Amino acid sequence: MFETNANFAIQKDKNDPLKEYRESFFIADENTIYLDGNSLGRLPKATKLLISEVTEKQWGTNLIESWNKYWYEKSSELGNKIAKLIGAADNEVIVSDNTSTNLYKLAHAALRLKHNKTEIVSDVFNFPTDLYILQGLIEEAGTDYKLVLANSKDDIHIDINDLKSKITQNTALVVLSLVAFKSSFFYNAREITEWAHKKGALVLWDLSHAAGAIPIDLTKTNADLAVGCTYKYLNGGPGSPAFLYVRKDLQNKLTSPIQGWFGDDRPFNFDLNYKPAKGVRRFLTGTPPVINQMAIEPGVDLLLNAGMKNIHKKSVTLSEYFIFLIQEIAQKNGFTIGSPLDSNKRGSHISVKHPEAYRICQALINPQKSKLKIIPDFREPDNIRFGFTPLYTNFIEVWTTVERLNTIIETKEYECFSMKKKVVT
Repeated sequence: MFETNANFAIQKDKNDPLKEYRESFFIADENTIYLDGNSLGRLPKATKLLISEVTEKQWGTNLIESWNKYWYEKSSELGNKIAKLIGAADNEVIVSDNTSTNLYKLAHAALRLKHNKTEIVSDVFNFPTDLYILQGLIEEAGTDYKLVLANSKDDIHIDINDLKSKITQNTALVVLSLVAFKSSFFYNAREITEWAHKKGALVLWDLSHAAGAIPIDLTKTNADLAVGCTYKYLNGGPGSPAFLYVRKDLQNKLTSPIQGWFGDDRPFNFDLNYKPAKGVRRFLTGTPPVINQMAIEPGVDLLLNAGMKNIHKKSVTLSEYFIFLIQEIAQKNGFTIGSPLDSNKRGSHISVKHPEAYRICQALINPQKSKLKIIPDFREPDNIRFGFTPLYTNFIEVWTTVERLNTIIETKEYECFSMKKKVVT
């Protein structure tokens, strides 16, 4: 299926049906290979133009009139677009706050609804902020609650039997990342949701490392709740607002713990007593960061135009090709795959393990013996993460990256770097 020569990659790029989308992104330097879209997506060219319009025309010229013309309904409009990417219905998704705040709001609401149960289940792969939020909720609620974590036997997959055994009749809420941030392990959401529902628990999925990268169908999954960020595969920009999902039949049963004026039924009546809006809008809080929020739309539109099936197909091929090259030509230099080999159990990034992972990552980003810069990221203790974002990543970049990994080891270029880690890795 794959070959180890550069000509194979060049031919794959020529035949790539998504190749034209690369031109939709701002690429400042063709000597930089960017494989960190799983952490921060590239800038769409249309976003630059839109931000100019928002600042100069909507804000600069129209001033406060733009709230009615452009801004007030944007949280819902963007939510409905994102809903198409994650298999949700209209008015089940809304853009608001950040992922941590949204997780707090939904987890708090779920625990209030399931007040007769005292356990929250998660896993050791969950993104730490999710666990911090849950720990804070438990401290807030009192000592009756406890957080139970499912384990992994290999640091790549979660032990599903262990997870299921921890979901009991006393479980109020299950909180999991659909795709694990480190190993890229991808849950069977339907299986876990069905199991949790049998035990009377709600499930809250964090879609941050999944939305815009893999097909998601929250409706078929019968998902209860979900949150996710927009600055990774959705290309919304650094610090762009997050989104949350609440299944329609649950919306008016749940109440937000942060009763901000944008979540009120009639915010511009300025009533002194809060009355929650009907539906998912009740989970809005204060005034949204308009410029950041508007910047989300071009990236989402590109994904919708390309189609998630096409995007996922290329994602799988890029990832499989990368794994093939690592195993065929880089394993001799100590590189191993730290992600599931089964594409049905893997997201759109691959972790590569090596004892010198941090210094190798630094050599990729700050080359001492090459003009070629490659940007992945490092995660403790020994993982280099490579994100494969199909709209702007091509096959020759994958081939070149693996060749560069070998060169860094064989020339000992990594020894040019300190083992002392930077704040952002």
